[in-house]
Amino acid sequence: MSVVGIDFGTLHSKIGVARNRGIDIIVNEVSNRATPSLVAFGPKQRAIGEPAKTQETSNFRNTIGALKRLVGRTVLDPDFDNEKRFLSATLVDVNGTVGAQVSYLGEQRTFSATQLVAMYLAKLRDTASHELKSAVSDVVIAVPGWYTDVQRRAIQDAAAIAGLNTLRVINDTTAVALSWGITKADLPEPESPRHILFVDVGHSSMSVAVIAFSKGQLVVKSAAYDRHLGGRDIDYALLQHFATEFKTKYKIDVLSNPKATFRLAVGCERLKKILSANSEAPLSVESIMTDIDASSKLTRDAYEQLIAPVLDRIALPLQQALAESGLSLEQIDAVELIGGTTRVPAVRTRIQAALGGKPLFTTLNQDEAVARGATFACAFFSPTFRVREFHVRDIAQYPIKVSWERSELDPDDDTELVVFPRGNPIPSTKVLTFYRKGPFDIEASYAEPQGLPGHINPWVARFSAKSVPSAKSVPADPSSDLTCVKLKTRLNLHGIMSFESAYVEEVEEKVDQTAMDVDGAPPPEEAPKKKRVKKIEVPFASFASSLDSSILEKFKEQEAQMHAADKLVQDTEDRKNALEEYVYDTRGKLEDRYAAYVQSTEKVKLTSLLQEAEDWLYSEEGEDATKSAYVTRLDALKVIGDPIVARWSETEERPRAIAELRSTLNDYFTQATSSDDRYAHIDDKDKTAVVEKCATVQKWLEDQIARQAERPKNEDPVLRLADIVKKREEMLYFAIPILTKPKPKPTKVETPNGTQTPQSGTQTPDPAKQQQHQQRQQQQSQQEVPSEMDVD
Repeated sequence: MSVVGIDFGTLHSKIGVARNRGIDIIVNEVSNRATPSLVAFGPKQRAIGEPAKTQETSNFRNTIGALKRLVGRTVLDPDFDNEKRFLSATLVDVNGTVGAQVSYLGEQRTFSATQLVAMYLAKLRDTASHELKSAVSDVVIAVPGWYTDVQRRAIQDAAAIAGLNTLRVINDTTAVALSWGITKADLPEPESPRHILFVDVGHSSMSVAVIAFSKGQLVVKSAAYDRHLGGRDIDYALLQHFATEFKTKYKIDVLSNPKATFRLAVGCERLKKILSANSEAPLSVESIMTDIDASSKLTRDAYEQLIAPVLDRIALPLQQALAESGLSLEQIDAVELIGGTTRVPAVRTRIQAALGGKPLFTTLNQDEAVARGATFACAFFSPTFRVREFHVRDIAQYPIKVSWERSELDPDDDTELVVFPRGNPIPSTKVLTFYRKGPFDIEASYAEPQGLPGHINPWVARFSAKSVPSAKSVPADPSSDLTCVKLKTRLNLHGIMSFESAYVEEVEEKVDQTAMDVDGAPPPEEAPKKKRVKKIEVPFASFASSLDSSILEKFKEQEAQMHAADKLVQDTEDRKNALEEYVYDTRGKLEDRYAAYVQSTEKVKLTSLLQEAEDWLYSEEGEDATKSAYVTRLDALKVIGDPIVARWSETEERPRAIAELRSTLNDYFTQATSSDDRYAHIDDKDKTAVVEKCATVQKWLEDQIARQAERPKNEDPVLRLADIVKKREEMLYFAIPILTKPKPKPTKVETPNGTQTPQSGTQTPDPAKQQQHQQRQQQQSQQEVPSEMDVD
């Protein structure tokens, strides 16, 4: 199982993989760690990611970005109008959801936002598969915490269309917290957790979360968001300013021309980055409209005044998150910043001011922390990747209620109940109890529609019981014909609410056999009875915003067909490029590198074929030919060209191969004729065989070298590299078993009678130490014997 986490971003997305005992952010086909969140359509194929970014300016009407902002939306959503400011493609209604109308394969096509996200996820899947050299199926996808049930289900559907199994849809701030906390070895006990405030200001939105960390766990205390506060809103303020300035300065209306608007937006984004490190920055847009080169400049003070309306909104989500966490500012141990827009000095200043001057930290990678956290979350599900135990408890952002029709038997009965309030832990399961005697329906919806993104449809799901067991078999109350139905609801890891099951409980009473008399007589009437609760399933149907299985399969098939068509187009383009490269490369080398290795007739024929192939390539037929046509042309050229290349290659590589063979022969000849003790145990007959084999191969080599010397370079060689390699391998296989034959084990010598062999575990005396010991004894004896001068 591969371990892959995806940070699904508005501007870019990152892919994290677990390998080499760590988390890596992988690169795409152009070695970038971030892949543009773009899908484009053309007359031949789709372009996704980097290829879409390359042609964005020239194909802006068929290029769709901000996929993260469109998925799960409808055209009636107020946020839909806001998104149109940042997109140049035509957005339309597709079966009740937002989609795009594009020109694809020469015709007008419409695709829903879910399909567009699926196309993009398939691109990320292929990127990860190419990097890991294996198929990728299981992933964790990080999304904004303000996503609703319909948006989370749309992400799951998109992943399924792309052939991915979503193990978890995780909130991006929770992923960041996981990335921060799982590597900390000094976290406190749960009784006194460490509180960290995470502030993420990205390209399109701002997220704030207060997280409590303790040993082996993190708990989300609160979260708050501003869905329209990001880098693109700053860019848009700059765009409006310069569009107004250019209307006066150059008499042009930039906003009336989509291409000019796009070019100015690119310039504004560049200017914003320069102003993050400088007090003044220039703006220059070549040929913005009617061949006019527009230019201007802006100081940082003027820049901050322009974006003041955006900056003024920073404090609100910070204050909201703190208030809902129940913590004071003094109880926050640290503030961590992530997201590219936090690099803007004015944004950092406003954040710090809203937090009473509290220090801001950037210990995490501001661009990749979400992807790393999502990858850690994916690793929790992997049986092959070991991760330290770390519990993650997230919370629900929006309260969910269930509602039903008022019972005729009880007019005063309530008709709704908040099942999962705001801040409810995720995952969570609750069992609801209803008294019914026939089929009934229950609706789940958001309890506070005004707090949803863009006032999105608050409907979540519907439960419809088809029948209820009769009251006779499962009584709820002896005086009533109603049955007690228990409904199990769940808010799962993805933040998605669903109806899991419905059942009634039947109580069976049986006489306790242990109360029988010893003689087997039946027990009295008052004998105790055992009770057993039996669950009887209630048949029901459940409805939600997820795509129907038939539609899902249809989209899967369409995506597979488009993916195969893209691959065929790419393979065809690769073969066309290969043919073009061969034509120019071979033609140039015929006059240079290959000049001595080509015969005159070959040169004339190959030159003619190369010219013919070039003419065909740039004709109408060659411009749009099939893959097999390019392959056929290239193969025909190689029939003549490959032998020429082979002659040159043989001549270039032959000296090295000859030197290796000669070195091998010399080594084995020396070993076979050596008097070294290492080879003394080898039979002379075997050594002679090695010497003779060396002489035979040596004679063959010298004969072939002589024959090759007489051979012209423009004719096929007599002495080929393959033959030299084969002779060397033949020599190796013959000599190695003989010259590496192990020495025979020494024979065991019998110990003569009267002597003792040292027992196992005893050490043989060291002669040097024995001599030193004897010398010390002699010195001591000399000191003890008096000299003659001392004798009386």
